[in-house]
Amino acid sequence: MTRFKYLIMDVDGTLTDGKIYMSNTGELMKAFNIKDGAGIHDILIPARITPVIITGRTSDIVLNRCKELGITEVHQGVGNKIKKLIAVIGGEDKLNTVAYIGDDINDLSCMKPVKEAGGLVGCPADAVQKVKDIADYVAPHNGGDGAVRDFIEWLVDKA
Repeated sequence: MTRFKYLIMDVDGTLTDGKIYMSNTGELMKAFNIKDGAGIHDILIPARITPVIITGRTSDIVLNRCKELGITEVHQGVGNKIKKLIAVIGGEDKLNTVAYIGDDINDLSCMKPVKEAGGLVGCPADAVQKVKDIADYVAPHNGGDGAVRDFIEWLVDKA
């Protein structure tokens, strides 16, 4: 039984390649990797680790993808990610039960406290250097290209 209860995931640049395709009416599409989805649905959830999305952007596309994968904890338009993370897990004293994967400096507000509390942090191969510098695991794949799957397999094997 793993001590990790949550995998907190950023979306753009982590579950996607970070590209946002825009039309005159707004966001048109995002690309998700099927291997990441299978990792969440077929490995993470059966391992009794709750997948959680915390992202600064808001997108119906993300909601649709989460519905397909069985992710029920979806928090979009979040300005203060660490405050939301602590609310989701039920307190700062539970940060050691968290694994977090992100790719950019806005994820550091969560990654640093998670790591300091004894949780695990990971990132895609193409994450910014400041994120790579604190990561416990740097995936061999880029964001949107299987990095989340890499982290899930590493996390579940480690548990």
